Amino acid sequence: SCSGAYESQINLEISLRLRDLLNLMGIPTVLTRDDDYSIYTTGKTLSEKKVSDLKNRVQIVAELESPLLISIHQNYFPDGRYSGAQVFYGKTENSQILASKLQQAFVSALNEGSKRMEKPGDNIYLLKKLKCDAILVECGFLSNLREESLLRKPEYQKKICCVIAATVSDYSTISPSLS
Repeated sequence: SCSGAYESQINLEISLRLRDLLNLMGIPTVLTRDDDYSIYTTGKTLSEKKVSDLKNRVQIVAELESPLLISIHQNYFPDGRYSGAQVFYGKTENSQILASKLQQAFVSALNEGSKRMEKPGDNIYLLKKLKCDAILVECGFLSNLREESLLRKPEYQKKICCVIAATVSDYSTISPSLS
């Protein structure tokens, strides 16, 4: 990030908070990681390890019964003026519905006035490879000084998690597998 914070740590903090909130709401969760480590099993180079890590994540999700993947990330762009959460969706119709609802919720709750729209994740490995409902959430821009400062704060992370959890709860009415 612009202050030197690691995306992996912010992602993990948000993921752990979201897991706890979803569990509190009666929505069981499985994390692909619960600490700051990669889950690769093969590879010598960084690139090979990243590919192995992604394949292992796909395998974990594929072995679950009726899963919904929520992949938490932070955006970065060399120009620091960009901000706002953005949601990418997988191949299923419900993925697109969930992404649309979540994008709207982010705009109304956290990013008022944002023109960001949900987008298909056609070039995102996890969203491309999984057959289940899946979204990837870019919670904000680490390259935007103001937003990066917010993303490091537990209070703001909790707001992000509340928006996601409320939307997932609403989504569970269209996807009974979560009920």
